[in-house]
Amino acid sequence: MQRHCLALDLKDDPDLIEKYEEYHREVWPEILASIKESGILEMQIYRVGNRMFMIMEVDDDFTFEKKAAVDANYPENEKWEELMWNYQQALPFAKPGEKWLPMKKVFQTDW
Repeated sequence: MQRHCLALDLKDDPDLIEKYEEYHREVWPEILASIKESGILEMQIYRVGNRMFMIMEVDDDFTFEKKAAVDANYPENEKWEELMWNYQQALPFAKPGEKWLPMKKVFQTDW
């Protein structure tokens, strides 16, 4: 099993942040299906202020390319991503077109 951690910002507007969280309390079934089908075993998103942090536990066959291919089979995924972009914004150092950016692990206990 692998773990991926990613970050993204929300637009810094309390009303938009609340609406974003409302959507995530009732994620569309097709989105959940594409997540599961792509090999993501568990996904969590945390927020502090307008910064979000996603943790994905994935199976050994998971790749981001495989995730993109699975997503392409679900037309709802493009609609969901367009909708979410109303609430999201790229990190200040993101390149054009980048959304969720992978984070670098800088510490781990080895107990």
